[in-house]
Amino acid sequence: MGTVLRHALAKSRTIERLLSPYVVASQAIPVVALAPLLLIWFGPGLLTKVLVCALIVFFPVLINVIVGVRSVEPDLRDLMRSLQATRWQIFTKLEIPAALPVLLGGLKIGATLSVIGAVVGEFLGTNEGLGYLINEGRGLYDTSKMFVGLFGLIALALILYGMAAWLERRALAWREQ
Repeated sequence: MGTVLRHALAKSRTIERLLSPYVVASQAIPVVALAPLLLIWFGPGLLTKVLVCALIVFFPVLINVIVGVRSVEPDLRDLMRSLQATRWQIFTKLEIPAALPVLLGGLKIGATLSVIGAVVGEFLGTNEGLGYLINEGRGLYDTSKMFVGLFGLIALALILYGMAAWLERRALAWREQ
């Protein structure tokens, strides 16, 4: 669903003009302020944490997809059309490869931001996870417990960033040849 919306926003200025105010407005509300509402609606648990992470990651990845798809040179699109390429062929053979560097850059940003979303979700209504550990350490004035949680978050962010960087190297290996 998100990929379809991102591509539609990138390809159609009309859809972008219609939906952009809502997308930007959704980013004007801090996720920390929305998290208690999500907790009430969906209860404590994994779904709430996933939704908070998704809300935090959505906007940067959306913007990068739009920039990536729009960065395709018009001459290349014209060439594909002159070769009678279908929309699907233009999408798979031109737009996706052209957008991948920017999209994967957004994914690397989103990977680290998702850790923030997980912590916010764990601060609220769970009794497990690194966010809970930090929150519990804060309540007990136990700085060592808080630092364990903080270093765990750093490690998690580095792992997620490393996975996104590995995916970027694999997906863009054709560019270096």
